[in-house]
Amino acid sequence: MLSENTTRAGAGVRLKRYELLTLGDELLLGLTANAHLTHIGAQLGKRGVLLQRNVTITDEAEAIAEQFRDSWAKADVVITTGGLGPTCDDRTREVIAAVLGQALVFDAEIVKAIEARFARLGRKMTENNLKQAYRFERGEVLPNAHGTAPGLWVEQDGKVLVMLPGPPNELQPMFAEQVVPRLAARGLLLEREAYVQIRSAGVGESALEMKLQPIFARHGEALSIAFCAHQGQVDVRVSSPGGQLTLAQLDGIAAECAKLLGEDFMCYGADSMAKVAGDLLRARELTLAVAETATGGMLASAFTDICGASKFFAGGCVCYSNESKMQLLDVPECLLKQHGAVSAENAVAMAVGAAERLGADYGLAITGFAGPCGGNNENPVGTIYIALHSPHGVWSKKLHYPGPRATVNRRAVNAALDWLRRELVREARGATVAGAATGGCQ
Repeated sequence: MLSENTTRAGAGVRLKRYELLTLGDELLLGLTANAHLTHIGAQLGKRGVLLQRNVTITDEAEAIAEQFRDSWAKADVVITTGGLGPTCDDRTREVIAAVLGQALVFDAEIVKAIEARFARLGRKMTENNLKQAYRFERGEVLPNAHGTAPGLWVEQDGKVLVMLPGPPNELQPMFAEQVVPRLAARGLLLEREAYVQIRSAGVGESALEMKLQPIFARHGEALSIAFCAHQGQVDVRVSSPGGQLTLAQLDGIAAECAKLLGEDFMCYGADSMAKVAGDLLRARELTLAVAETATGGMLASAFTDICGASKFFAGGCVCYSNESKMQLLDVPECLLKQHGAVSAENAVAMAVGAAERLGADYGLAITGFAGPCGGNNENPVGTIYIALHSPHGVWSKKLHYPGPRATVNRRAVNAALDWLRRELVREARGATVAGAATGGCQ
């Protein structure tokens, strides 16, 4: 299956060509974001394959046929998404079968799976769902545990065709659980990730490169480095495409980088900041409560997105009005009148109130003017106060972030999460608590 110029070394796989065809008028109209490209591209990249091209095309039969012919002529592996459903605009299966010269055969096992899904949902199956029960005569079916349209797998002309349904909740588990193992078994992907990713927080991309450069320089061209900046964090991927460095050596380089970064090192891999903080809390059997105004539940959501969050997350309060702060968090009315809702004093009271009312070891609070309205001379739009209550004390920080409301809120949440993470790291090693490390109480 591997092409002649394909090489497999300790840390890389190079194929002639992988192409992705994303189908659907809704993608071209901007009604739906093309999440398939980012997800599939990332999953292939982890296993040593660079996706060579992604083409988004309409649901029209002529457009599908024309683009598939071009991709099939150039690529070793073609992946398609969308157009496998029961409606009249789902025609990808039929068009591609014609291009490949394969007949479509009716599969009674697929029908049973579709009927069983409708029965579980307590719904009546309409006749047009039978359209999804056809497969290639010389192909295989990829079962869909989360929908009615199965995926399809075809090997022909020394190439591989993978056809996946469009909904992300169906496509993503199917790709991870069925497609990736099949490709790896055929030598088209590495068995494990081709690179090691170091996730950092609180240090900019350029500063991070300068800090780690002495480590990278020792390995010369054998080591490949890639940076990816996000809000509040920067990822560094180390790999050896030529195979000069083994995966064990890459692990060692990453460990050296992590040690040099100290508290700026967040994790290996792609865990979120909330996941890292949650793991630190869970390891010490500690709990957290949050309170927020400007961010409207984003801070709490960062934790509830984590499976098993109830082990460490007590809950959260979204309190926009002063009355709700007083009723739910016991913030004194006199404090709000004297200092205002956007103040260090209120942030501290919210953090303490959240921890005490919900019986948690830690309290984390955010308040501020996210914009575009609000603000004053002392606290203009973009001003954010965060506060952290711990068993050792309570502190607050004043921050200012320019930009639209969504950006200000996201940066505020990231700052709060990173502060909690750093405090937990310090406490785990018995170091100075947050106040001394960040300038003390305000």
